[in-house]
Amino acid sequence: MQKVKVPLTVDPFKSAQKRLDYDGIIAVKQLERLAEVTGGVISDADVKLSFDIDAQGLKIVSGNVKVDVNLECQRCWKVYPHHCDIEFIYSPVFNEDQVDNLPDAYEPALVDENGEINLLQLIEDELIVALPQVAMHEEADCEIDSDGMVFGEIPLADERPNPFAVLKNLKQK
Repeated sequence: MQKVKVPLTVDPFKSAQKRLDYDGIIAVKQLERLAEVTGGVISDADVKLSFDIDAQGLKIVSGNVKVDVNLECQRCWKVYPHHCDIEFIYSPVFNEDQVDNLPDAYEPALVDENGEINLLQLIEDELIVALPQVAMHEEADCEIDSDGMVFGEIPLADERPNPFAVLKNLKQK
């Protein structure tokens, strides 16, 4: 089955009532923000989305995204491929006041003035947040082995005289 492009925006309320499912891709060229924070996006993002209504009557958007990106190892500074595979559940809200009413399992997705959510922005945000804070190869794959790493205490800076020490010598009359 051929994968189709996922729509950029969607009405989550109508889609949830129809219980729509999307199985498609987001092209590499559309993932501009993800490309800026990584060493580049290698593959199209494989996206699976399901719109539904939960037991409480809340509209939800659940999904899974898989994509390959290049990251720079913080030990050896070489670029390596990294596979991102994330899952998420959102519930659309009209304003920030509704966020407190959502169960903890759901993240809020703010709808725009047309009642739609921007799927591209939502998915890119999830991918960016899921990136490792410190990108590193597996230790076996990295060019820098544990013997080449430096551990220990940081030497103290030179002790400089306090510029206000002169004021101690002044006496009030």
